[in-house]
Amino acid sequence: MSIRHGISALCFCLSLATASCASQAPTPPAFPEGSTRVLFIGNSLTYVNDLPTMLTLLARLAGDERVQTASVAFPDFSLEEHWADGTARRFLASQSWEFVVMQQGSSALPASQVHLRSWAEQFAPLIRASNAVPVMYMVWPTVGRAGDFSGVLQSYRAAAAAIGGIFAPAGDAWTAYGELSALYSPDGLHPTRQGTYLAALVLLARVRGIQPEQLPPTIPGLAISETEVRALQQAARRALDRNPARP
Repeated sequence: MSIRHGISALCFCLSLATASCASQAPTPPAFPEGSTRVLFIGNSLTYVNDLPTMLTLLARLAGDERVQTASVAFPDFSLEEHWADGTARRFLASQSWEFVVMQQGSSALPASQVHLRSWAEQFAPLIRASNAVPVMYMVWPTVGRAGDFSGVLQSYRAAAAAIGGIFAPAGDAWTAYGELSALYSPDGLHPTRQGTYLAALVLLARVRGIQPEQLPPTIPGLAISETEVRALQQAARRALDRNPARP
């Protein structure tokens, strides 16, 4: 198992046991020369279905062999908790990165929007010091709060603007797709593989310029029809078109 696979898998197993992944002291990985290094800082909305690896696999399908990912993602963590834990800061200091992708919960309520923006601003100087560009990965609300999608969009977009970062509107791609039942797992929070695929499409376009329609109509690890995959790609395209990369 590769290091980037191992970190995500470790976090997932520990989340099932309601234990803290931080106690395992993940080690910053070594990457081949010439890699495009992407670090994810988040929680289960990153490690369920292993979004970092999905991003890498899609890049490979597009002929990009340079993308390498690592993840610091612990159950239910906010950016404030990542700061206090210290693992993400240690990863940032360990080497240069090209992109650092950040997310926490939906952060739709006014106080939560301030919290997301404040802690994104706290991380931003460390990200810049590692030679990386910060990326705000917009997630989604729970299924019972679907009316919060606009608040999540506003929150993550404002945080990206505050730090001069890239805005990745994954949650807005969910809205563009429309069939939310195909994107939510039965728990009403975590993504299905289709939901993770949508997020990866948006992130790949924003960090590598590989557009959804450039990819083949297949999802790694999931057998669904070409028509369904193309519909997901079109939803990602609509979200990318209606949200600037640099708010």
